[in-house]
Amino acid sequence: MKKSAIIGLITIAICVCFLVSLNADTSNYSTFTEAAKDSREFHVMGHWAKEKGTYYDALKDANHFSFYMKDEKGDIEKVIYSGTKPQDFERSEKLVLIGKMNNGTFYASKILMKCPSKYNNDLVEIKQDGQVKQYK
Repeated sequence: MKKSAIIGLITIAICVCFLVSLNADTSNYSTFTEAAKDSREFHVMGHWAKEKGTYYDALKDANHFSFYMKDEKGDIEKVIYSGTKPQDFERSEKLVLIGKMNNGTFYASKILMKCPSKYNNDLVEIKQDGQVKQYK
């Protein structure tokens, strides 16, 4: 075999190994139940459980934000994020948390938010007396 063919095969083999190793670390979205079974970091998708509120006191600890989230299966768990409260958190439609579950609490290292589009076809009009009506 020629030297260039051998070098080409080795290069292809290295590229395939690299791509396989990248794919091994990718994760799909999980639930709180799945995250509780393992000590690895998981991606959990869900919605903020508004009825349980949030806790953030910038004067006491600006790097502590906690809230409750309902995952895709309907389980609600406490979430603690060691960082400042994300801007427009209350307006988010969906949340993706990246972190680990420990003793019934999810410790998030990152919070990704899907916020509503500012270009929305379902416009509403707010009257001076506070009533909300569908905009025509």
